[in-house]
Amino acid sequence: MIQVSGMPFQPNSLNVGSIEKLIIKRMSDTPVLYSYPSIHKLLFELNLRKNIIESSKAMNNSQAEFTIFQYAKCNDTYWKLTKAGGFLLKPKVSPSAAILDIYQNSSQYAFECATACIIVFYHAVLKNIGKPLFNSLFQNIYLYSWHADGDLGIYTYYANHFLPGDAVYFKNPDFNRKTSWYRGVNAVAMSDGKFFGHGVGIKTAKEIIEFLNKQRRPGSNQSAYLTRLVTHPSFQHLSQLSTFQRDYTTYKKQHIISHHNKSSISFLHYLTYLQKQIRP
Repeated sequence: MIQVSGMPFQPNSLNVGSIEKLIIKRMSDTPVLYSYPSIHKLLFELNLRKNIIESSKAMNNSQAEFTIFQYAKCNDTYWKLTKAGGFLLKPKVSPSAAILDIYQNSSQYAFECATACIIVFYHAVLKNIGKPLFNSLFQNIYLYSWHADGDLGIYTYYANHFLPGDAVYFKNPDFNRKTSWYRGVNAVAMSDGKFFGHGVGIKTAKEIIEFLNKQRRPGSNQSAYLTRLVTHPSFQHLSQLSTFQRDYTTYKKQHIISHHNKSSISFLHYLTYLQKQIRP
């Protein structure tokens, strides 16, 4: 159900597109309460979810390749390729131009599926808030696995449902150690019931599971499955930031980076690596 300004929301009261209407219906049909302080906050999330879907389609149609960190590649006009296989934004380079280049010159890029999700999120947020504010907010982008700027607000949780624009995780518990990058697939839920996973394409859940099952260790009969993990940017936080001026700046504490060298892990798995680094 949906609540705006403390009152029940009438789904038919908004003049929005078909994807937004679908998302509203999914929100309305679930017993989970989606509460927003204003209609602006709701519209911002609907638009960002739509943009995440569109950015996923664009990546699927691009020439960007799936690969492990060891063989990652990027356009060195905008990014420095680190020894760990991450992409570090170069000094004096426009953050928006660098993100857009991944789509415009996609043949020069190769990365794994967790990194793909973060790129999709950045690209979608850019479309939501525009270049000036995006460039002010995200001046130190480093693309590696699930690492992201704090203002992107990535978080994950267990849920019994998800919405179009959420990232979900397909786990392959008995993956072949020789092809460990098929330990799972991070995938964005699309509006038609399918999912976009970088390296897999846009497929149904059944098709992604069938793909992963072909990557199990010899003799295994333990099936891959769609987990209950749901991951997405902080829509509320980004909505608040969208009201700031284009020259908004603030001190940011840089997040710790875990160079774990394990492709295709979930965000929850990534957090376990971070916790190990933080513990004394």
